[in-house]
Amino acid sequence: MTILDEFLLTDRVAIVTGASSGLGIAFARALSQAGASVVLGARRTGRLAPVAEAIQAEGGRALSVPLDVTDPVSCTALADAAMAEFGQVDILVNNAGVGTAFPATRETPEQFRSVIEVNLNGSYWMAQACGRVMRPGSSITNISSVLALTTAGLPQAAYSASKAGLIGLTRDLAQQWTGRKGIPVNAIAPGYFPSEMTEQYKDGYLDSMRPRMLIPRMGRPEECAATLVWLASPAAGYVTGQTIVVDGGVSIT
Repeated sequence: MTILDEFLLTDRVAIVTGASSGLGIAFARALSQAGASVVLGARRTGRLAPVAEAIQAEGGRALSVPLDVTDPVSCTALADAAMAEFGQVDILVNNAGVGTAFPATRETPEQFRSVIEVNLNGSYWMAQACGRVMRPGSSITNISSVLALTTAGLPQAAYSASKAGLIGLTRDLAQQWTGRKGIPVNAIAPGYFPSEMTEQYKDGYLDSMRPRMLIPRMGRPEECAATLVWLASPAAGYVTGQTIVVDGGVSIT
């Protein structure tokens, strides 16, 4: 074997939540290109078809499954569908997420809870569902955010809290499952990448953040996806409980 072989995901099965847009698409395609069969989960199932078709056009295998991560029953159904189709689950990417930008004095309990339900609770329900069927040598990667580590001039209490909580969840699951079950658990904290969320920023916001970007541009989805492939592969077999920041330097400025 060569060092490049350590990054291959041949004969592995990966689940990607929130696979209908943004980084979720990039994650799914990158995992497939590295050799994994991919199970795509999202609420907007109509938007999964083009992702599956793109993977299949490149010679990969993809299965689309409806998913509501706020419902533990739906999470278990997705894991069961992956087992029925492929016989195993080796990689979980907890990517499904939502964001809001309400001032803290005006954010309603329902608005705050809705973000926590998807970003934090949903990741836990998916980890539970997959952790029950994963074999030793599998892996879980939670997609947090640079806003778990710093602020960025927007009122995003719910989003920041949920993503910071996800880092705590990552550490605890790593402590519980790495030694006992052989499942490393890590997180990625992306900075600014093209997504539905960044498309909703007010005009001029990203330009105002550019002085904090030591690499003065938005990230390319492939750059974050490459980090994910590493964490999901044997190359990262000695890494667990960590948060890998992929943000062009925003978090240190």
